[in-house]
Amino acid sequence: MAICVRVQAGDFDPLQLQRELEGNDAGAVVTFTGYVKGGGGVSGISLEHYPGMTEHSIETIAREAMSRWSLKAVSVLHRVGHLPAGAQIVWVGTSATHRGEAFAGCEFVMDYLKTRAPFWKKEYGEFGERWVESRSSDQARAERW
Repeated sequence: MAICVRVQAGDFDPLQLQRELEGNDAGAVVTFTGYVKGGGGVSGISLEHYPGMTEHSIETIAREAMSRWSLKAVSVLHRVGHLPAGAQIVWVGTSATHRGEAFAGCEFVMDYLKTRAPFWKKEYGEFGERWVESRSSDQARAERW
């Protein structure tokens, strides 16, 4: 498994996903698990995507990470559908011979997911519902690469 991309509605087990990355003579595995943020009156979100296009975009991001760093594998799982505050929403994992490569690759993939993967997010809460616009801080993080 050099690149694995999953987009699904169901929850996931981060430890199982990490186990899938182990091996391949990797000296380091770095993972990131993201959660739906609450606060500000937000009780949950709804994520929409265009099947096929979304997976292709994420695979492109993973291939770019592998070309920039000596990664053994990149794995991304992103959930879609309605998710309550506190739910797991995204998991990114990278493996490499050295930890620096694994850390950089994982951070790059996550930064690019936030700005380049085609997801449409709507927040729900005491205010009703609203579409979420991209944040300039997310764009700035991606531009540093």
